[in-house]
Amino acid sequence: MTGTPPPDIDTLSFEAAMAELEGIVKRLEEGRVDLEESIAIYERGEALKNHCESLLRNAEARIEKISLGSDGKPRGVEPLDSSD
Repeated sequence: MTGTPPPDIDTLSFEAAMAELEGIVKRLEEGRVDLEESIAIYERGEALKNHCESLLRNAEARIEKISLGSDGKPRGVEPLDSSD
């Protein structure tokens, strides 16, 4: 499943999307859902997962770190590099 999430998912906060995704996982693990519903909620879960990943990527792109000059004084900001 690729592309833009359904509008109702696209507007969810990260926390709301994760809570719904956890509920879907729990329902699927319990095995009390018929095949057709399992497929439908699995697909929704996939869309929720993709939405959460997108929100995380966007948040990571907004994080910056302050870079210091050789004199120890701040010289500006740059994207956060997770390899530091």
